[in-house]
Amino acid sequence: MKHSVKSRAAAFFHNPNYTLVGLIFIVLIFGLIMLSSASAPDGFGSHGDPYYFVKRQLLYGVLLGLPALWAFSRLDYHIWKKLAFPLILLNIVLLLAVLIPGVGVELLGARRWIDLGGILFQPSEVIKLTFLLYLGVWLEAREKSQAIHDFSTGFMPFMVMVSFMVLIIAGLQKDLGTMVVIAVIAIVSYYVAGAPWKHLGIIFAAAGATFFVMVKVLPLFMSSFVYRAERLSVFLHPDLDPLGIGFHINQALLAIGSGGMFGLGLGHSRQKFNYLPEVATDSIFAVVAEEMGFIITVSVVALFMAIMWQGVQVAKHAPDSFGKIVATGVVTWISFQAVVNMMAMLSLLPLTGIPLPLISYGSTSMATILAAVGILINISRQTSLQR
Repeated sequence: MKHSVKSRAAAFFHNPNYTLVGLIFIVLIFGLIMLSSASAPDGFGSHGDPYYFVKRQLLYGVLLGLPALWAFSRLDYHIWKKLAFPLILLNIVLLLAVLIPGVGVELLGARRWIDLGGILFQPSEVIKLTFLLYLGVWLEAREKSQAIHDFSTGFMPFMVMVSFMVLIIAGLQKDLGTMVVIAVIAIVSYYVAGAPWKHLGIIFAAAGATFFVMVKVLPLFMSSFVYRAERLSVFLHPDLDPLGIGFHINQALLAIGSGGMFGLGLGHSRQKFNYLPEVATDSIFAVVAEEMGFIITVSVVALFMAIMWQGVQVAKHAPDSFGKIVATGVVTWISFQAVVNMMAMLSLLPLTGIPLPLISYGSTSMATILAAVGILINISRQTSLQR
């Protein structure tokens, strides 16, 4: 009996979506190459090593993330149903722990990191994955019971969960970028689970009202929101205060415009030499455009679009609601961050501080995204259509 069960289980699995795997690794390798170029001046100036940041990305991001990707791609994704609740509880404890003096580390005016013996760990990056897994379990249960359509048993508990995460991440850690990503992942997952349009309409209206309050009302009472309001003003008027709050976007546009059709060549960016802020994280797309030119930059955009398309196919053919929700969430996560980062550098959206997935510097972000991709690959091994 045990042998027959194991045989049926083995027969249920098939080859993963190799196209998706290949696309992820192409972007990953390209990202490491661009990070080594973009971060060289900053690494040499601050640590005496031009490869300081890319080494840390490899050691604490890629070399931790790739084993997680491989293991999670082999591990049946249904196991995360049992682990989702304890994982998110642990993650919430870590999110609160960064606020404890002596435990949390403050950088650039924000306390979002925990120092693990020289390795900075950012719990707000991991919460994107743990909250998605818990949301997948929660939404699947309500989809099966039809409670997802009810205002009191579907909509209200969902809003309480999302509001709680917003309070912790945006209210306590002042991390609006991560808050927006988590909110978008949650809303898209809610939609995929079968939420009524009237519930989604209420969410969009509430989001619009919240945005208005954050931009127009809170800056009058809280100094921490003044900077965000100024960012919006610069987005609407790029020439406003070019040497102050508008310096970042103007330098990014200068870098992108300097690249032309074929770029200045790998390693030949001029803006990365103490002109372009956050050159290895938020602004790395501008360096890509400057050094590699329009053709390669458009190819990078096409790669992310292809990843999104392949991920949507995995979600579409997932064997159950949990797999569909989790796959959709991972694809939304990667795609949304990529779109927002690129559009912000092109001055099509306000600057948000959202990194470019698999390319920007950030060890916790890199490792977490690779782990999430591993789960996505496992779902692709169990889809109704073999690839």
